[in-house]
Amino acid sequence: MVVIKKAVLPVAGLGTRFLPATKANPKEMLPVVDKPLIQYAVEEAIQSGITELIFVTGRNKRSIEDHFDKNIELEASLMASNKNFLLESIRSIIPSHVKCIYVRQSEPLGLGHAVLQSKKIINDEPFAVLLADDLTDANTPVLKQLITQYQKEQASVIAIEDIPKEKTVQYGIVNVNSAKDNLYKINFIVEKPQPKDAPSTLGVIGRYIFNPEIFDCLEKIKPGQGAEIQLTDAIQMLLSQQSIFAYQFEGKRYDCGDKLGFMKANVEFSKKHPEIGKEFIAFLKSVS
Repeated sequence: MVVIKKAVLPVAGLGTRFLPATKANPKEMLPVVDKPLIQYAVEEAIQSGITELIFVTGRNKRSIEDHFDKNIELEASLMASNKNFLLESIRSIIPSHVKCIYVRQSEPLGLGHAVLQSKKIINDEPFAVLLADDLTDANTPVLKQLITQYQKEQASVIAIEDIPKEKTVQYGIVNVNSAKDNLYKINFIVEKPQPKDAPSTLGVIGRYIFNPEIFDCLEKIKPGQGAEIQLTDAIQMLLSQQSIFAYQFEGKRYDCGDKLGFMKANVEFSKKHPEIGKEFIAFLKSVS
């Protein structure tokens, strides 16, 4: 059985939808309650068996590296103050068996280009891609669900959800065969079609498992929408060579690349937070 141990986390985007908050602070570091978005994605990856995290970074992203690095001064201060719970919370962000690697995307040439920067590190292995903008909440981590499907099919698998038809212009949309246990074989995929042109309402979200042949496609495709190297175009090219599956995952996803989705995530995660949950629910009831 192939074991997937490497995950790519593209974090080089500019985060323009959250300006001015993201002028100097990466959007991936925006907090949902008390953890930044990127930490939720990292936790999902680790819970899914990933041991090598490859961050594709850009300018003004140093705080992401700092977040996952040791902070000796802070740890010493917490230890001296006997704040052991907080000390453990920062020490456990990256377990000792997990390795972090940082690769620079020198130009913002699209998601496909960002993924391509990890080629030499992936080294001809199947691998995962997680986008921190998509915050998921599931009993079984969504990435782990995809890995299970990959191990059954030995083929690339991408996560999908049914979206409102008017929002197809925001997603890659798949045309599929009938499902078996939420798993569809993809016929073709298109990037952000108009609702009248969309082949379905099954939109791709930011969780993928790829066979390494995706890199050959990323190197061959020409720039697409926005003069960027589109991951969707590479997936379509790979479809001409091998089967790719779409999995309608179990759980909920919050689009935290969108202000409303980000605020919804903060509300829902606050309600479940062990420290503030009960008081926050009472507050919501008091203002409803």
